[in-house]
Amino acid sequence: MTNPSSWLVTGASAGIGRAVTRHLLAQGHRVAAPVRAPQRLADLADAYPDLLWTTELDLLDTGRLRKVVEEAFTAFGRIDVVLSNAGRGAFGAAEELSDEAVDEQIALNMTAPIQLLRAALPHLRGQGGGRFIQTSTMGGQISSPGGSMYHASKWGVEGFLESVIPEVAPFGIGITMIEPGNIRTGFGAALSISPALDAYAKTPVGQVRQFIEKSGGNLTGSAPGDPVKVAAAIIDTATQEPAPRRVALGSDAYDAIRSSLTGRLAELDAGHQVALSTDFAS
Repeated sequence: MTNPSSWLVTGASAGIGRAVTRHLLAQGHRVAAPVRAPQRLADLADAYPDLLWTTELDLLDTGRLRKVVEEAFTAFGRIDVVLSNAGRGAFGAAEELSDEAVDEQIALNMTAPIQLLRAALPHLRGQGGGRFIQTSTMGGQISSPGGSMYHASKWGVEGFLESVIPEVAPFGIGITMIEPGNIRTGFGAALSISPALDAYAKTPVGQVRQFIEKSGGNLTGSAPGDPVKVAAAIIDTATQEPAPRRVALGSDAYDAIRSSLTGRLAELDAGHQVALSTDFAS
């Protein structure tokens, strides 16, 4: 991306979001970065006072979200790319998770991105187009024991975007889902871990829990993904035409997603005759 552009980035205070924001600012692009704690962006605000616009936002406050999106478009006049990046992981068997953990995963990882896109669409249509990029995960196409609600939220938001892509294409709006693998960020330290039930101690969930406990929260310390390279790759997708529907980032993401897709295709093909058998006889 060479010409200066304007972005709105959620989750800009840490991890991938911060890496993307820093990269954009260093290249002379403008960034609107609404976050829970704007002080966490103080260093970037000091370094790029004319390029960074920030305000306080709890993404779960839909009314405030709509207002902030409108303020950001007004402040910049135009926003070329909206990067929906905020999110959190929860770990625990479906039975172990609290009602609050279930609600939070759906609210933060699925409902908030849906409402962000809904808030941005009138502005993107009005300016004649733009790009919406959703940070998903390889977990949007694969699953693992203990991640049921995390995967549900990511599969859910991807299903939503799949449907919206053809809805907004006539307006020049492109949508891309980013599916990274494991990246060396603080994601593991922010993981919400449910209390354990003894019944799951010797199950796959229990084995994963033991790994998490032994890691001391440093789940991504040896991850293959480089957050700086991931950020650059995300930014590069914004100028690709047509907008790529999905972009896997990381060798682990590519391998895991490919294995999942080929496995699902094999299962579909194995049931081919059963599928045909349920039609009315011609």
